[in-house]
Amino acid sequence: MRVVNKEEEFQAAWDSARLESGAAFGNAGLYLEKYILNPRHVEIQIIGDKYGKVCHLSERDCSIQRRHQKLIEETPSPIVNDKLRKKMGEAAIKGGEAIRYEGAGTVEFLVDGNGDFYFMEMNTRIQVEHPITEQVTNFDLIKEQIKVANGEKISGKNYFPQLYSMECRINAEDPAKGFRPCPGKITSLNFPGGHGVRIDSHVYAGYTIPPNYDSMIAKLIVTAQSRDECIVRMKRALDEFIIEGIKTTIPFHKKIMMDKTFRSGQFTTAFLDNFDFSDM
Repeated sequence: MRVVNKEEEFQAAWDSARLESGAAFGNAGLYLEKYILNPRHVEIQIIGDKYGKVCHLSERDCSIQRRHQKLIEETPSPIVNDKLRKKMGEAAIKGGEAIRYEGAGTVEFLVDGNGDFYFMEMNTRIQVEHPITEQVTNFDLIKEQIKVANGEKISGKNYFPQLYSMECRINAEDPAKGFRPCPGKITSLNFPGGHGVRIDSHVYAGYTIPPNYDSMIAKLIVTAQSRDECIVRMKRALDEFIIEGIKTTIPFHKKIMMDKTFRSGQFTTAFLDNFDFSDM
């Protein structure tokens, strides 16, 4: 991605992006998009069947990210009210119906400071952050996706958050060094537990994390009655989450849970631009 602020910057940005895209993907084609300054990243979960019916399961806020990659996701979004949720949900359904989409998918938007939203992309698969939607809607996305693939009809009704849920991506990375991957052997491991705490992971004590793949090693999901309660529960779960032998993003997540801006809910995708990583 390249941001162009002035006309005279355009050619150099275009040429470097084409070169990088061609080398990485064998395709030098580019998209030109309006740049939304300091937006929120809000996505709508949808599911559709082979009979043309599409429904949505409300939104997830994925604005805490580094290098356009998500680190923390939550639902409902602190900035989405009922009116905006209705408009975004209708837009996501309209897009799904237009292409006769089958299965679970995510329609991703950028939301500016005025509450206007802009289509960014659609991920035609289950997302890493799908568990928080399951937690607040009592809807098993994996089960329903299999049923759709088997030719069954969906109910067609939309689903809205009944609780609050948040997910921290636990990565084998060193946040203090630009989130540099930290492969290696896990020498000790303790997963947190208790009411409202869910762990999705494949690792164990003695497991060796290879350098070849994505660095995410676990997802820590907590669910509660409110956002404030969710943050307190997440902080407690992170304190109990012990991984030794490698560097992880756990200290980073702990610090975010105590950050005043994060706790206020009034942040954007630029949140980490001025974040203090010195004590990690």
